[in-house]
Amino acid sequence: MKRNLVVIDGRRLEDWDSFHGVFANAFGFPDFYGCNMNAWIDCMSSLSDPEEGMSTIHCEKGQVVTIQVEHASELKANHPVQYEALIEGAAFVNWRLIEQGEPPVLALSFNT
Repeated sequence: MKRNLVVIDGRRLEDWDSFHGVFANAFGFPDFYGCNMNAWIDCMSSLSDPEEGMSTIHCEKGQVVTIQVEHASELKANHPVQYEALIEGAAFVNWRLIEQGEPPVLALSFNT
């Protein structure tokens, strides 16, 4: 499914299990998703390549999927490790793609 906006409720990202569960559900990660940041990065890196089967959410090459985090200030205050992991993970996904000669695929939007 091509979609350019995915809304995540930051209040639901309470720990690592919920972080990975929320993202796996929202993006349709495969059943073998490893529920760790390396697996998250791998799945997010393939958003513009649906043939890899790492997500049910896709975008055209050269387009981005925006993750809009609702209640981002609560996430930052209450679960700073997951907040930082989201930022660093998205940045790494984009860096990895740029290093491979591909355009970035993720954008973050925070709604307090």
